[in-house]
Amino acid sequence: LVATPIKLYGVEGRYATALYSAATKEKKLDVVEKEVNKFKALLQTDTKLADFIKNPTYQRQAKLAAMKKIAESQKYSNITSNFLQLLSEEGRLPKTGSILGAFEKMMRAHRGELTCVVTTAKPLDASSQKELRAALGGFAQSGQMQIEMKVDPEIQGGMIVDIGDKYIDMSIASKMKKYTQLLQETI
Repeated sequence: LVATPIKLYGVEGRYATALYSAATKEKKLDVVEKEVNKFKALLQTDTKLADFIKNPTYQRQAKLAAMKKIAESQKYSNITSNFLQLLSEEGRLPKTGSILGAFEKMMRAHRGELTCVVTTAKPLDASSQKELRAALGGFAQSGQMQIEMKVDPEIQGGMIVDIGDKYIDMSIASKMKKYTQLLQETI
């Protein structure tokens, strides 16, 4: 396998890494990325295809034949075509969206783009967002950083920062959980 710009874990990470590695070895990374984006767009516009992929009642062979047909009609490269067929054979088509999302994350890291997801209990005002952007700017050495703001009242306060392959949980909910566990432990 080729060294990847970031390490991704789980089923999605393994398949995304395999696709990245195969495309890099064949020097077709840009071609494969365009085809993957094209396929993602196809899944978003064609609801019948999206339902077909997610439906576990269809046989793997039927899904394999469908992926071959789509790859031929869209004129995908061998790498993308083989990848879609592999997902069909291994029964991983229902995870296609998250696998392609992981590949997209890997490609952003390859280009030096850094994506940061910040989750807070309530929306931040403009000045707080500006301070946060300045503080997070130090993580992006050379590339660009995209900051996505999310609101989740469940975290009760503080924030959760997911930047690149790092996860920093500074939420009140996680601190309360930790303190509760400490109090419940036998001394």
